[in-house]
Amino acid sequence: MLTPEIVDATARACFEMHRTRARYRPLDATIRSAPLDDAYRVQDALHRLTTEAGRGDIAGWKIALTSKAMQQMTGVDQPAAGAIFSKVVHPSPARLPLAAYHHLGVEFEVAVRLADALPASGGPWTRASVAGRVAACMPAFELVEDGEADYKTLDAFTLVAQNTWNGGVVVGTPVTEWRGVDLEAAVTRCWINDQPGGQGKTGDALGHPFEAVAWLANLLNRRGRRLEESMIVMTGSSITTKFPAPGDRVRFAIDGLGEVSLEARR
Repeated sequence: MLTPEIVDATARACFEMHRTRARYRPLDATIRSAPLDDAYRVQDALHRLTTEAGRGDIAGWKIALTSKAMQQMTGVDQPAAGAIFSKVVHPSPARLPLAAYHHLGVEFEVAVRLADALPASGGPWTRASVAGRVAACMPAFELVEDGEADYKTLDAFTLVAQNTWNGGVVVGTPVTEWRGVDLEAAVTRCWINDQPGGQGKTGDALGHPFEAVAWLANLLNRRGRRLEESMIVMTGSSITTKFPAPGDRVRFAIDGLGEVSLEARR
């Protein structure tokens, strides 16, 4: 287990790496040899620094690497969680300046808005028990900042410690009648400048978006935290990450849930 001093110093190093736009590099091997729980302790400390820097409070959570396509792309074989901050939640359609991001990537997800909190007293959470606490589902982009990483060097510890690269989200119109949508098999599609850019299905992320919510709720509960009422949960990308160029228009649609769009500006 890492000492509190090392946790704090590592979080500050991660914060500075992002602030100065330093290229992504794995944390020191002696730190990465610690249990993954310590990476989440570093992430907690990074969250405090991020809020103090003006990014707002935690408005939701994301789950990275929930689909086989994304695990194969990154070489990391397990999901990872990170926080979403209130100042970087954008409505669709969004116009995003690429200069504001450290190598912007776009991922294609079902976002879930919660009607109620998911405390430890209700767990362990399952797909079925989570469903009763979902207010709405919607298509969404996760905005990731990968620091121009060499994906061959990725590791779960560093990814978690760095808040799984979350740079914000773009969310579509909430669908409260989500029970009429097959969230295992609904087709997902994306387009770049009106040209097809990829296709998947909502169940590609852990089999069902609510499985991802349950996984996250249980992880947070084990750590003495919880998902709160009205939070957004990003449940993982069903299509591999795209890296828009200036002027690119990106669109993402989910059968039964509508679509979301963004334009990348210089």
